[in-house]
Amino acid sequence: MRAQFVMSEIGVGLRRNLTMTFAVIISVALSLALFGGSLLMSEQVGRMKGYWYDKANVSIYLCNKQDAQEAGEAANSGGGGAGGVATCRKGAVTDEQKKQIESELKAMSLVKSVTYESADEAYKHYQEQYGHTALASSITPDQMQESFRVKLKNPEKYKVVTSAFAGRDGIHTVDDQRQAIDDLFRILNYLNMAAVGIMAIMLIVALLLIVNTVRVSAFSRRRETGIMRLVGASSFYIQVPFIMEAAVAGLIGALFACVMLVSGQYFVIDHGVGLRDKIQLIDFMGWGSVLAKLPYVLFIGLLMPSMAAFIALRKYLKV
Repeated sequence: MRAQFVMSEIGVGLRRNLTMTFAVIISVALSLALFGGSLLMSEQVGRMKGYWYDKANVSIYLCNKQDAQEAGEAANSGGGGAGGVATCRKGAVTDEQKKQIESELKAMSLVKSVTYESADEAYKHYQEQYGHTALASSITPDQMQESFRVKLKNPEKYKVVTSAFAGRDGIHTVDDQRQAIDDLFRILNYLNMAAVGIMAIMLIVALLLIVNTVRVSAFSRRRETGIMRLVGASSFYIQVPFIMEAAVAGLIGALFACVMLVSGQYFVIDHGVGLRDKIQLIDFMGWGSVLAKLPYVLFIGLLMPSMAAFIALRKYLKV
């Protein structure tokens, strides 16, 4: 009988404050969708870091004859040359210099593998990637640079290779692909922080709406609660219907948030827009990651409104 009474009171409370309950549901749904989205975004960035850092190489480009000629012209004109050109003044890289660079790289404990790319191979790869452009037709194999592609056991240690080989005779430049990747991830982290900020604002709005809804509901039923108090009902028994109302509204909002997250995975990533097929360079998360976040969304959808209602009742419901 008591359970039936509590359930009937919940239904009455939700119907009396239908507009405010709807506002609570919408605000909770949006805030929890952003919460789940920020969790997925953080995991996606971490996944991408692991994927791309593992593929990122340190490339050591060697001086060719054209580099040596440009370095000589820069020196004769009074300009000392800049960057890699200045290191090529003594001419193109020699076979002995290449062997020494390769042996030193392989002797480094943090180096996982070393791959040599000749000028002809570099030209072939360039034509495969940029052969459709106008500039590609003016590039010849002798203009391409030989290089060593170095894969590290720990990509975080790329500066060790850079400091060891940058500026040496025969070496034009030392390029680390991780630097460009870091810029991309920095932007993604900023976007994730913005999503977290918006989520926090929406959660605050949802909490204020919940507190206000509970206050209005308690005020509109002050006669019933007064009678319950006179007949000996406990404070907890009087408060339960109000807390359950907030919990039900929060759970409905959490369910909507789950629907939005699942729909985003289905229509944006896998089908519809189909980012997984269109952007194959990104290792998108699968359904396992999305489904793993849904229990957190549902739990917070229940807990947050319940706690907000409990705190509001202690202050505004005189029992």
